[in-house]
Amino acid sequence: MHGPSPETKHPMEGFPQVCFIRNTVRNPNIIIGEYTYYDDPEDAEDFERNVLYHFPFVGDRLIIGKFCAIARGVRFIMNGANHALSGISTYPFYIFGNGWEGAEPAAADLAYKGDTIVGNDVWIGYETLIMPGVHIGNGAIVSARSVVVRDVPPYTIVGGNPAQPIRPRFAPDVIARLEAVAWWDWPIQKITAHLDRITGADVDALEAVAASR
Repeated sequence: MHGPSPETKHPMEGFPQVCFIRNTVRNPNIIIGEYTYYDDPEDAEDFERNVLYHFPFVGDRLIIGKFCAIARGVRFIMNGANHALSGISTYPFYIFGNGWEGAEPAAADLAYKGDTIVGNDVWIGYETLIMPGVHIGNGAIVSARSVVVRDVPPYTIVGGNPAQPIRPRFAPDVIARLEAVAWWDWPIQKITAHLDRITGADVDALEAVAASR
């Protein structure tokens, strides 16, 4: 056996609050990697309710990598939440019509920040809020109830409001080596065979496995 099937919704029998959300998300602009799970006793299958202001006409995407752990109440604010800042008022008159259509701002006046991207093997803590266009690097950890307003480097622990770096998990040269190894892209048979190296702290040993067939 090589772990739970990535095609199952609930990989822990009798424990439905954990869900492999790749199998439940239907929005084509939300892209989830294999084995990424959401933990929520209320309704783990309805992860999409936590992706806010995600309007199809805006076109931005939420991309989350493989093997991520997402705690209950994590929310993503998407670009549809942005109001124009170029004028005196930020009130979106135009969306209500009835004679106010002419107040629609130019696209350039709306603060579009692009796709929101979460890397692989990222742990996002309870009730974290992630703002539009943020990129969270591989192996990062986001502390509970953080508000993430800027990019998070790979293998860095951040926390607070706004979230600030607490410390890197490894030295810069080690982080570069881990990025190169990219164990999450190995075949699942290889991952299973070398879990001790992936969960251990010996980077040399992990690189040796990566180099082997």
